[in-house]
Amino acid sequence: MFRVLFVCHGNICRSPMAEFVLKKLVSEAGYADDFLIESAATSAEELGHPVYPPARRKLSEHGIGCAGKTARRMQPADYGHFDLLIGMDRANMRNMQRICGGDPDKKMHLLMEYADGAHDVADPWYTGDFEQTWQDVLQGCRGLLAHLIP
Repeated sequence: MFRVLFVCHGNICRSPMAEFVLKKLVSEAGYADDFLIESAATSAEELGHPVYPPARRKLSEHGIGCAGKTARRMQPADYGHFDLLIGMDRANMRNMQRICGGDPDKKMHLLMEYADGAHDVADPWYTGDFEQTWQDVLQGCRGLLAHLIP
């Protein structure tokens, strides 16, 4: 089983969007049983909160549900548990490395490294642009899937 953890600041917008998009993509490809896909936050601000309503709506527009998902904080033990830890932006990456004490096995990557390079997935909490976040997450997850299942 291959384990992927998506990480953003609060775990209520970008990382849960990526979690559920990749779950749908691997399921459609026939590999659902071969993956464990989760998401987490680098902060404690939103712990226990559900996916932010505009992010839920954006997923729902594309036939993707996220019922039952609540924000959780990334833990140092996640580094050993997951094969890949995917951050949404450079600040997430710095915080992920701080939480885990570095990245000796080179498991941490930006989502957009699997798409068009390495730009940040902008936080729609601040931009209000959930469509752009959706496009980036979808592009990144498709690229990640192509990398994991050639």
